[in-house]
Amino acid sequence: MKLLVTGGAGFIGGNFIYYILNRHPEDKVVCLDALTYAGNMETLASAMGNSHFTFVKGDISERETVFDLFQKEKPDIVINFAAESHVDRSIVDPGLFLHTNILGTGVLMDACRKYGVKRYHQVSTDEVYGDLPLDQPDLFFTENTPLHTSSPYSASKASADLLVLAYHRTFGLPVSISRCSNNYGPYHFPEKLIPLMIANALNDKPLPVYGKGENVRDWLYVEDHCAAIDLIVRKGREGEIYNIGGHNERTNLQVVKAILSELNKPESLIRFVTDRPGHDRRYAIDPTKIHNQLGWKPVTRFEDGIKRTVKWYLENRPWWEHIVNGEYQNYYARMYGNR
Repeated sequence: MKLLVTGGAGFIGGNFIYYILNRHPEDKVVCLDALTYAGNMETLASAMGNSHFTFVKGDISERETVFDLFQKEKPDIVINFAAESHVDRSIVDPGLFLHTNILGTGVLMDACRKYGVKRYHQVSTDEVYGDLPLDQPDLFFTENTPLHTSSPYSASKASADLLVLAYHRTFGLPVSISRCSNNYGPYHFPEKLIPLMIANALNDKPLPVYGKGENVRDWLYVEDHCAAIDLIVRKGREGEIYNIGGHNERTNLQVVKAILSELNKPESLIRFVTDRPGHDRRYAIDPTKIHNQLGWKPVTRFEDGIKRTVKWYLENRPWWEHIVNGEYQNYYARMYGNR
């Protein structure tokens, strides 16, 4: 089977590629990535020597590029990780998020229709549901929770989800959607909470925490997420949405303190900063559906996952240091500029 993975040079997409190459060595994987600011070819360095892996530089919103790729590779399954995904950036430049996350999704599905793909899978987010109150810990997002977005980012992802479902109903395109809670683990871009705090703590720099750090997130170790997506695209029902959660709720402040504890750094490094506009209070996913239908459940406790994550960043300093100093953006040119 041949899988086309878009956005595979990013955090979750890169981890998914390694998961597939390790768990399904008989499969072939084609990665399409535009290598924008968060796309990092160094993430895929270990995959480049695998004969079952191919990398293609290109934007999912470029129709000619996408259709040419489908014509050449004829993928069986398409998993769309490609997205602008940082809430703060979406507040600064909403248009970029609408272009990539909505129009790009439409281009991919048009190609899937033309070339008869067996499954198109949209990787979405729990942020499409909005947020939950902090004082009602028994409330969780289910697949039937109404969409109630808070930022241009989450609105663009919700729009893409609706477009995917419309293509299924109108054209009969075989689709599935997954909505996950906050991921963490190896290859996480350093502007995100956990890798940013690790990098700053290692350099004894202040750790900026929004508001009072009371916002709650459900943390999902990235390998658990990859296992869930793999199950959905192979065994999940067409036209269905599956929530993927970690059952690991923590306040942002608890996460930061856990990182400091792992690194033996003082909590005096924490700096509370002005909260961002429309900051969601709490995310929490109920993954009962995927557990009942496909037998999936998260296996990584936050206490174990954060230890593994901190260890990875300690052992792979060049990877994230290249991002901090901008060196990673030159990697593709160094590797392929003369080819």
